[in-house]
Amino acid sequence: QVQLVESGGGLVQAGGSLRLSCAASGRTLGSYTMGWFRQAPGKERVFVAAISRFGGTNYADSVKGRFTISRDNAKNTVYLQMSRLEPDDTAVYYCTADRFARATMTSLNNYDYWGQGTQVTVSS
Repeated sequence: QVQLVESGGGLVQAGGSLRLSCAASGRTLGSYTMGWFRQAPGKERVFVAAISRFGGTNYADSVKGRFTISRDNAKNTVYLQMSRLEPDDTAVYYCTADRFARATMTSLNNYDYWGQGTQVTVSS
């Protein structure tokens, strides 16, 4: 089984930056597509970004140019660098992984493994 643990969330002012980390255990995830989704209060969980095992990336339009996803296979960790944060970025951010998904896949159903989430709050 794969376990994913997110960290790095917190409270930040609008315009600030945060870096989320997702550490995986139970399996080496170098051959997995890794991703981030987020869920704001009262809303559905939605796609944010994904990175394939080859390093190809995909982003939601709402975060393009502000967020960067990356991975360190040696550490079995994926990161989400978030810059120029906006109040609308406030959400619980979830790390996800799947062996067969492509980075272009943005549906929850495409991903098998999920972390417990980390809260990001952006104040105006």
